[in-house]
Amino acid sequence: MIDFLLNGERYHLRCSDDLTKPPLLLLHGFTGSSANWDPLLPLLGARHSVIGVDILGHGRSASPLDPQRYTMLQVAADLIALLDEWHIEQTAVLGYSMGGRLALYLACTYPERFSQLILESSSSGLATEAERAARRQSDEALANWIEANGIEAFVDRWETLPLWASQEQLSEEVRARLRQQRLQNSPLGLANSLRGMGTGAQPSLWEKLPALTLPTLLIAGELDEKFVAINQKMVERLPNGRLHRILHAGHTTHLERPSAFATAVLTFMGN
Repeated sequence: MIDFLLNGERYHLRCSDDLTKPPLLLLHGFTGSSANWDPLLPLLGARHSVIGVDILGHGRSASPLDPQRYTMLQVAADLIALLDEWHIEQTAVLGYSMGGRLALYLACTYPERFSQLILESSSSGLATEAERAARRQSDEALANWIEANGIEAFVDRWETLPLWASQEQLSEEVRARLRQQRLQNSPLGLANSLRGMGTGAQPSLWEKLPALTLPTLLIAGELDEKFVAINQKMVERLPNGRLHRILHAGHTTHLERPSAFATAVLTFMGN
């Protein structure tokens, strides 16, 4: 675990001890951190040099005051600066939910820097400006609520969302660990992440999919019907994409079915 200064902001990283294997960049979801990938590291790390990043505003990374510092344009530039600093010319990238949207943005903006793209429970954003404007309004309202009520009240609220219903199948120990990780986030960081990188703030990437020739794996849990449908539409536009549904899993397939998830990832990556 190390901290890095990227374009003036502190980023916290969790990396494999052995960095001589093919690299794999891991990007977590909203309210998460690089620690969310820990259950998968024995599987992924056996064949790859894994680099897990606490995305700006999350975990142990910085939480700047300016919401504009959290935009995908800025954070993507930070991650490219990381690859440059470590002399990594090209890497595979795996992103979950918000981290998947960021990974897709990276691949569309810097396609030459990525060898393979894996998106778990993710999307290309909202297609129309009307949808994005409505979502920005709701994201701003939630950001204000987080700042007014604090992290514990927000996590209580967040964990009741229907999106997480399938997490009931997780053990009490795993759910407690996930809650503790969420509680370690900064209210300012989460609020500004919503403002800068939320689904409403993200530019639509739908029109960029046909030009993205990178080998791409879309992963969705079969119980997460909304994202199965979104991913089906995405794979129809991707010239080199495939969709893998994981049985008996919802939005957090990597936690709910870690073995099946890791097998799908490693098979796709040719391991």
